[in-house]
Amino acid sequence: MLRPSFVPPREIRELRDSTRLRAELTEERSRHMQRIEKLLENSLIKLSTVATDLLGKPGRQMLEALLAGERDPEALADLALGKMRSKRAALGEALTGRLDDHHVELARMLLHQIDLLSEKIDSLTAPVDELVAELPEPQASVPSGQSDATGGGLSVLERLDEIPGIGLRAAQVIVAEIGPDMTQFRTAAHLVSWAKLSPRTIQSGPRSHAGRTGKGNPYLKGVLGEVASAVAKTDTFLCERYRRLVRRRGRQRALVAVARPTPVVVWYLLEDPTARFVDLGPDFYERRINKDRKIRDLVRQLRALSHEVSLS
Repeated sequence: MLRPSFVPPREIRELRDSTRLRAELTEERSRHMQRIEKLLENSLIKLSTVATDLLGKPGRQMLEALLAGERDPEALADLALGKMRSKRAALGEALTGRLDDHHVELARMLLHQIDLLSEKIDSLTAPVDELVAELPEPQASVPSGQSDATGGGLSVLERLDEIPGIGLRAAQVIVAEIGPDMTQFRTAAHLVSWAKLSPRTIQSGPRSHAGRTGKGNPYLKGVLGEVASAVAKTDTFLCERYRRLVRRRGRQRALVAVARPTPVVVWYLLEDPTARFVDLGPDFYERRINKDRKIRDLVRQLRALSHEVSLS
């Protein structure tokens, strides 16, 4: 009488352990990076206000020079590379501070921890790739003679990588959390509900209102949130949907609304290995507009503002 829980097989559990550990190590590295930024700000060095990536190649060189004893802001600004060289004046001001031995010692400890975490994260890349390669490919739900009609012989990760906002690592996390076998989820809506991306309906008598989506799988929701943030900067259908929603619903709700179609697309791609992702295009909504009705609405609005309108 009870629905069975989703218990992934052994190979998926092993892959999940590796991807989750990699995510936790990445979060820990980010925390150390934020500690270094706070340490520099305590010493009146505002390098992060000019450098987008504090520990990128030029930022790391400036930081290493600071820890080696260099205090001349102009000499430190000359270490800038690429487009950052045009900001040397601002870098000189940002690198003028009072870094003492106490700050240097703590910064070295934090940099050492960051380097160790980076090595551990990189060491997990090869095992994750091997575990993903060992996963069985989903079986096609179409006749065998048409198995390569649209799939093109691509792997699961390659087809998921075609979705806007999803890269190789995001695809690995998604496969690790839900598995490649979609028989666990009856429909795409079931997967969306399991991921806790469907707002609940709270009803009391005749009154009802939308509730929160719920917690769900934090690793899956986290990567879907990253995908939504990335796709909001692209020129795709989902980006246009985000622009339409963010104006009247706010950024957080718009991101959830954009993250919701991603598991739907993933479900269909995994359910049918011959399927490929096709973007509807950023002009999808414009192509569906009834132009005559739109013209009538605009004319009515102009006349309501006491403007005379004549259509030639």
